[in-house]
Amino acid sequence: MKTIRLIVIFISIFCVFNSITAQDYYLKGKGPFNEKIPTPKEYLGYEIGEHHTRHDLIVGYLTQLAEISDRASIEVYGKTHEHRKLVMFSVSATENLKNLEQIKQQHLSFVNTNEDAKNYEDVPVIIQLGYNVHGNEPSSAEAALLTAYTLVASNSAEVKNYLKNAVIFIDPTINPDGRDRHTQWANQYQSKNLVSDNIDAEHNEAWPRGRTNHYWFDLNRDWLLAVHPESKGKLKWMHEWYPNVVTDFHEMGTNSHYFFEPMKPIGSWDPIMPKENYEDLNNMFAKYYSKSLDDLGSLYYTKESFDGTYPGYGSSYPDLQGGLAILFEQASSRGHVQDTDYGKITFPFTIRNQLTSSFATIKAAVENKSYLRKYQQDFFKSAVTKKVKSGFGGYEFSVENDKNREKAFVDFLLTHKIKVYKKGNKYTVPLKQPQHRMVQTMFETYNKYRDSVFYDASAWSVANFYNVDYKGLKSVKLGDEVLSTASITNNKPVVKSNYAYILDWDDYNTPAALYYLQNKGLKLASAFKPFTIKTVNGEKSFNYGSLLLPVSKQKMNAEKVFQLVQLAQEKFNIPVFSTETGFSISGIDLGSNNFRVVEKPKAAMLIGEGVNSYEAGEVWHLLDSRIHMPITKIRMQNFRRANLEKYNTLVMVSGSYSQIDSVQKQKLKNWIAKGNTLITIANGAKWAIDKKIAKEQLTKKSKNKKDSIKRLSYVDASEHLGRERVGGAIFQVDLDVTHPLGFGYRNSKLPVYKNNMVFLAPSKNPYSTVAKYTENPHIDGFVSKNSLEHFIKPSASVLVNGLGAGRVILFADNPNFRGAWYGTNKLFLNALFLGSEIRVPR
Repeated sequence: MKTIRLIVIFISIFCVFNSITAQDYYLKGKGPFNEKIPTPKEYLGYEIGEHHTRHDLIVGYLTQLAEISDRASIEVYGKTHEHRKLVMFSVSATENLKNLEQIKQQHLSFVNTNEDAKNYEDVPVIIQLGYNVHGNEPSSAEAALLTAYTLVASNSAEVKNYLKNAVIFIDPTINPDGRDRHTQWANQYQSKNLVSDNIDAEHNEAWPRGRTNHYWFDLNRDWLLAVHPESKGKLKWMHEWYPNVVTDFHEMGTNSHYFFEPMKPIGSWDPIMPKENYEDLNNMFAKYYSKSLDDLGSLYYTKESFDGTYPGYGSSYPDLQGGLAILFEQASSRGHVQDTDYGKITFPFTIRNQLTSSFATIKAAVENKSYLRKYQQDFFKSAVTKKVKSGFGGYEFSVENDKNREKAFVDFLLTHKIKVYKKGNKYTVPLKQPQHRMVQTMFETYNKYRDSVFYDASAWSVANFYNVDYKGLKSVKLGDEVLSTASITNNKPVVKSNYAYILDWDDYNTPAALYYLQNKGLKLASAFKPFTIKTVNGEKSFNYGSLLLPVSKQKMNAEKVFQLVQLAQEKFNIPVFSTETGFSISGIDLGSNNFRVVEKPKAAMLIGEGVNSYEAGEVWHLLDSRIHMPITKIRMQNFRRANLEKYNTLVMVSGSYSQIDSVQKQKLKNWIAKGNTLITIANGAKWAIDKKIAKEQLTKKSKNKKDSIKRLSYVDASEHLGRERVGGAIFQVDLDVTHPLGFGYRNSKLPVYKNNMVFLAPSKNPYSTVAKYTENPHIDGFVSKNSLEHFIKPSASVLVNGLGAGRVILFADNPNFRGAWYGTNKLFLNALFLGSEIRVPR
């Protein structure tokens, strides 16, 4: 009966929406409304749901509400890569807004572990409604406009009660760049006579689609990693307010219905999140959602899918800050109206469900504010009393020979308000602190799980992302608290030399400095063997890959060279050493042929339909944001006419590359054979092997004649198949640090991140296996015994295959994952800068 009712609702909405007002359809029962407050239609010129609303119009409308009403205010908390404003709209009773700073301090007293406030009912509950983190899931941002209007304009007793007992913060568009990309697409293909056919262009965006931000990153995975300005701004706000409730609105497949929490059981064997959060609080709020959606006749489900194991979602990170974060997933119209198995689903229908859940959240939070406040207070108090099963009291870490990577990791910890202490060159992070659970997140590793199929990554020990040397401590001795990282990269200013400068390749920022100097016309050479030499700062040992800049070999005078070196050091905060001699104390002299001139990279990357936009975006972001180097992005449809002779390096991330026919494949092989470098990542490497561009092999499981097919239950198929997938885990490899791809590393043991099913067999050439998984490689995350024993252990992580005078570099794992793998970025950058100097011995 309910299914029939839903079909009728879908069809009726499609037919009559244009003949009714938004007040009737969306806001029934929320009046009376203050007529002095403009409705969204009065500002936009159309009813919510008739078109997709641009981000600037969303900000403009909320700004106008804040200017007109004494119930509201608005602040800019950041800007996107494309310079769109990130705004937070605050709405509450007039008296609350007048005393907002006092309310904030009263609220924070429940977070402060040194206070013991008990006035739970006296302080308004803090609610943060977050919308549209995925740009092409647009219904929630439209609902945000209606939510804001209702809270500002309604004079109903219900809304007034909410305003009295809550401060509500509305973040209408967490991902403005992606939203506007999708908005432009949906509106430009919208017909006056709406087309519901699923195959219509309106419902099928072109690559890279609007889900992601400017660099094609998924911002709903970035709360933990904090790579992008959208996330950094949001985290700063989060740690200023510590809201009691946070919403995370999404969309999913058109033939789905509606999802709200509780999710499927949490996958961790020993979750760091309190059980009270994912059981009691979720079930408490679920009753409000079910009642509200039942009243609409909307179908929904819970418990079957999604998981909150990964702490970097909008629906999980706030859980680790004493709040309740709630995920919503609405079936998407992916345009304005689309056919489904149940009839037609319309944009207004999707918006109304999101609006309904927004107000159900407010109602639940207000009616349970004492419970939420005490829960958050207990959460933070337990953080300073809780003991972990490992018995550790904290962690000690250090980063040798790379001050910029050290600085980046400490900055990262401070971003999450984790207290860090330093004594000598060692850092200590105690577990006894308010961010106890975030400390666990950064350092703990796991090998035992309740679940075997994860919605996302199952490993996120971020200390491994940064390749820091760390260990657990039973007894913690604190040094001085680190409040700033400015002094970490306090390098001695370079002194002018008339002979040579040496740049330390171990430092994370040196590749950026190298490109800067190359772009200014200077020639530098890489050391293919280590050496020790006298510098103006004393005797200094240099590792493989150290850069030599000989003054006499430049086309400019010594003074100009010095000025450029100074600028490079200042810009990238790297160690630079001056020397007046070419005679080394040990190792190669500066005139040795083991110094090889580094060719300036002229790089391109294939993008477009069939290419993994996440991996492509990671390469683009790394080079554009950290190396300050351009890379030409060649769309697949343009590859046929691209002149590859303009480039010496081509990057192919995961993709099908079905548009590359036999003629284009030969074109690629001929280009490589001339001495150029093809860098492949994950499924890009598999493609190169399958197409015989690289003469290597994939690991295959040995067949056992005794193996028989066991009969299994159909209902368990997805679980059984899913557990074999390596969805995101950390493994250890043994790296050849004498190989150009290993330059800049001192320790041959290196953590890598694997989230694919590409397994490279070690090369038959004994010099071509650059990195191989160690005998016991598993560090963190779920991996099945079958995948570990039969595929990972026997395999290589990095190979180099020769082709004519050139080479193909194959990464089985992603060295640039989510912009956060500082520890393996150097592998990729070595391929980019030193690839031309790799000679594959035969």
